Amino acid sequence: MKSIYAAFVLLALPASGREVSFEKITLTTEFIAEGCAIADFNHDGHMDLTAGCYIWYGPDFKRRETFTPPSVNESGPAKTPYNPAKGYSDYFLSYTYDFNGDSWPDILVYGFPGEPAVVFINPQGKSGDWEKHPVFDVADGESPDLKDINGDGKPELLAHSSDANKPKEAKGKGGGQLGYAEIDWKNPLAKARFRPITPKSKDNDDKYFRYTHGYGAGDVNGDGRTDILTKDGWFEQPSVTIEDKDWAFHPVPFAPAGARGGSFMLVMDVNGDGRNDVITSHDAHGFGLSWFEQNKDASFAEHKIMGSTPEENPFGVKFSQLHAMQLADIDGDGVPDLVTGKRRWAHGPLGDVEPDADPVLYWFQIKRDGKGGVEFIPHLIDNASGVGTQVTLGDLNKDGKPDIAVANKSGVFLFLQK
Repeated sequence: MKSIYAAFVLLALPASGREVSFEKITLTTEFIAEGCAIADFNHDGHMDLTAGCYIWYGPDFKRRETFTPPSVNESGPAKTPYNPAKGYSDYFLSYTYDFNGDSWPDILVYGFPGEPAVVFINPQGKSGDWEKHPVFDVADGESPDLKDINGDGKPELLAHSSDANKPKEAKGKGGGQLGYAEIDWKNPLAKARFRPITPKSKDNDDKYFRYTHGYGAGDVNGDGRTDILTKDGWFEQPSVTIEDKDWAFHPVPFAPAGARGGSFMLVMDVNGDGRNDVITSHDAHGFGLSWFEQNKDASFAEHKIMGSTPEENPFGVKFSQLHAMQLADIDGDGVPDLVTGKRRWAHGPLGDVEPDADPVLYWFQIKRDGKGGVEFIPHLIDNASGVGTQVTLGDLNKDGKPDIAVANKSGVFLFLQK
């Protein structure tokens, strides 16, 4: 097992004056996944981390075990670790939730886009492989999520889907629909019911296809219901969703013309005016990061945070391929902050802009001026890790401060806040 356990401290000083520091722990330099999740999987009181087919057990994260066999080729040789220059992983994103209600956290894995979403059931401390249950056959999109869409207090699979009945060679080439998949909590390991919110796209229309970028969910209009966003606008959840029907669409250009869309689209009240705004990257394989302020008339005004040149950011920061981002109150000032970075070699060493630039990881302090204005103040956490298709935030060492976990083509890394 290629793994090291090295730590050092990186310091950043927010404008508030509070020092924020992180200890970096490198769990492995193997490419095993591009997403990860955290939970106390063995009920010992310490948080653990899962990435790929592995679990690292806290509090020191030195012990690594498989919960399912590593991926293999049809011919037999092990495919894990994957080749970061030429390949992709079978673990695009991972989430944890107690699906079967036994009080032990299970693992949801979104594999390669268009493949099934799979739940692995925690064996309650027993040894052996975890039971594997495909719960959704065709999970399209590059930023699927697990969050409560219908307001029942339990999560749904936020993933759109193309026609599962198409032959394999035709999948991802039209027929896609935006939506989410509802789990039957009386039978949670059965196939989830897909709830489309748009008509099917036409054949050869890539509007909602296997590799669609830019997707998110949040209460945009403040009516208490979760809406769904894309780079082209947002879909308003109706008051009644018993039957499948199209949701009302509100067009908003959340990405420039020609941009493919970013990753996770985040909804929060950025400037504290009581209206929810949108934070999104422009192109998961290019440049651009903005927040969109919602006006009183429900229109949106773009505020660029970062572009393709240092001059487009007031602090002189620029990086590309923001393929994952999440919110957490890093500095404890009561306002969520943005954590994101560069996905290294998303399409290999030649497939994207500046593929060999430093794979950086940043947190942007969201600082309000009390008059409706906001600064996104960048703080470099690390320049040798970056993000994958997911960045995971949570309190790994139970000190009350959010920590950061990433898995990508450089390895698996933890950043513990001190």
